[in-house]
Amino acid sequence: MVNQAPVLEARDLSFSYGSREILHNINFVLERGELLGLLGANGSGKSTLFRCVLGLDKYHTGSVFLERDDIKNKTPAAIAGIIAYVPQAHQPSFNYSVLDMILMGAAAREKAWALPGDKQKNAAENAMEQLGITRLRARGFRQLSGGEQQLVLIARALAQEASILVMDEPTANLDYGNQLHVLFEIKKLSRRGYSIFLSTHNPDHAFLFADRILALHNRKIIASGTAGEVLTPDLIQMLYGIQVRLRKDERGILSSAPVMSNFTY
Repeated sequence: MVNQAPVLEARDLSFSYGSREILHNINFVLERGELLGLLGANGSGKSTLFRCVLGLDKYHTGSVFLERDDIKNKTPAAIAGIIAYVPQAHQPSFNYSVLDMILMGAAAREKAWALPGDKQKNAAENAMEQLGITRLRARGFRQLSGGEQQLVLIARALAQEASILVMDEPTANLDYGNQLHVLFEIKKLSRRGYSIFLSTHNPDHAFLFADRILALHNRKIIASGTAGEVLTPDLIQMLYGIQVRLRKDERGILSSAPVMSNFTY
């Protein structure tokens, strides 16, 4: 990876809801073209961390930098030009077509109520082509499978033409096959130069796809590095309260398996 300034950086980032501290002195960087995985249990603060780096919760202490500039000094339009968000699921009240859903991302950087022009339509078409979903352009979003919907949400973020993608458990509601399909597409995006900050509960996703991982526990980042270096059975037990064993396949890729003797039926 070329040695460049990080595209996203948190320095001593803390956030509280009243007297309840959610994040404490968080420090990390996201490099250009990197897929950074965020692991932590439910309620550990992952979504709050994402809201801070997206500029949605600006009442934090410490700093968040987007391409070297403090996010607190940026307008929403300027932030949208750099960073885009992909939720784990979305159910619009109206059955918009796939093309219209993706155009919403292209419009994120435009003035309110502006109609999409050729530039926005081209961005939407390019996003569909990158993810191989052009065939779905006229389909209703609510009639798609879960995997197809998630690819549309990613395409919507791509149409925003931001270089950083923040993804909050993008495979949480998908079956096993669609989880892998979506993650392979996400990995392709990082290889094309997108910087991706992605949360997951599955250690195997981190082993297979992440360049580095952050482990969030008890308000703090307790581990940072490659999954193979830092994602140990002890760390997994600390994060999720479950004992696992790690094993390598013939290519040396790690995966985890629960220790079933600890469970009773």
